[in-house]
Amino acid sequence: MRNIILFFLVLVGSVQAQQNPPSPAPSTSNIDPSGELQKLGGSCGAFKLLPCAEELFTGKPFHIAVGSIAPQNGFAAGLAYVGHKTTDNWRIGWNSDAVGSINGSWRAGFYLKFVDTHQKPIGGGLGTKGKQKSGVLSELPEHPVVNLYVQAISLNKLTYFGLGPDTSRTGRTFYGMTQTIVGVSAVKPFYERLNASVYGEINGRFVDIRPRTGEPSPTIGAVYAEATAPGLGNHPATIQLGEGIRIRPAYFDDLLNLNYSLTYQQFLTLGNSTFSFQRLTADLSHEFALYRKRSRILSARENNPNGPDECPAPSDTEKDECLAITRDREGTIGLRFFLATSMTPGGDVVPFYFQPTLGGANINGSPSLSSYQDYRFRAPNVMFFRQSFEHSIWGPLGFSLMADEGKIGLERGDLGSNSWIRSFATGLTLRAGGFPQVYLLFAWGGKEGTHTIANVNTSLLGGAARPSLY
Repeated sequence: MRNIILFFLVLVGSVQAQQNPPSPAPSTSNIDPSGELQKLGGSCGAFKLLPCAEELFTGKPFHIAVGSIAPQNGFAAGLAYVGHKTTDNWRIGWNSDAVGSINGSWRAGFYLKFVDTHQKPIGGGLGTKGKQKSGVLSELPEHPVVNLYVQAISLNKLTYFGLGPDTSRTGRTFYGMTQTIVGVSAVKPFYERLNASVYGEINGRFVDIRPRTGEPSPTIGAVYAEATAPGLGNHPATIQLGEGIRIRPAYFDDLLNLNYSLTYQQFLTLGNSTFSFQRLTADLSHEFALYRKRSRILSARENNPNGPDECPAPSDTEKDECLAITRDREGTIGLRFFLATSMTPGGDVVPFYFQPTLGGANINGSPSLSSYQDYRFRAPNVMFFRQSFEHSIWGPLGFSLMADEGKIGLERGDLGSNSWIRSFATGLTLRAGGFPQVYLLFAWGGKEGTHTIANVNTSLLGGAARPSLY
């Protein structure tokens, strides 16, 4: 957490020290390491703090990659390589990165993206009358996108408390996990008025679970067995398919933005195992802007033209610079509903490492019921509500308030009868240009005390999300 707070303070100090925005660097589509060194020398050699930080953490083709690798596994740093090539019909981009944390956890990945540019895009900050609004960057134009990726991650410290809502903190155990994901996904926009698109994916998932010793609580195998932690002793290779629909309309001159997704996934295990299942996920987000002028892209999208190590340019162009750090006053009120339900054939179960969690933050780094410990509640079926408020304090520095309610169930019907779990959180946020989003939260209101969370997003602000780990 100390490293994350230091990173937070450095970025705030960088913004405050810079009085005038730097002139944009010349756009180029060539991968030119010597040009990168020249830009570094021009910024860092002249002691221009903000331009130097921007070049180090968001520059092309190389930059320093940073982020919170996963809750309990610390702040990771490494190197990223970014490039793209544009033809008459396609924009082809590639991202690769490798990062490691102080506890020995690491992640490495390669992400290849094909953006179909010969078709007329839909969306692009359209209001209810379908007119392009200048200066609105909450959404870029929507193109058809094909993603190919391979990612491996090794996490040395994860916690498991058992399954269901009635687990206890005394049941906490530790384990380690390695997961390799090889996959392809595609997104096709089809209806402009609703900014709607269909989505499909095919992933191969290869998981290995290992003991974790030397912690305040025992390793997972000392307390749980296959019956109480399905998949503990047997974790076969899995083919995961997925189909879905996304709609992202904007209304009232972009004051109301909806982000709805409905996804159906099939997890098919290879060999003689009983871990095949299906999952239906609904994620409904509503964002109410308090001011008409907006300048930030806040949500990751499957058909994002950028990779996880790229931040968006000021418009859908070939420019290499990221969005400028804004000092505009901004504020939003958010409402989110999330539901994940699992279906299993007769005799099959959902392995514990593919089950969603509530509490602290999940394995993808998303906070929920933040006053509880990370991964505190785990089950095949999860329902979650969030009410949030975020407002700028000065430029990219802001504060947020969140109220969460959630339920989990071993069976789908349990979501109707189980009790609500509640939590509240407040803290600081930093959304600076293309730098990864940073938040520091203090959470309370649950039945198990308070919890402080510090996190740096694994993608640059406005970049694409990485493959989900569950």
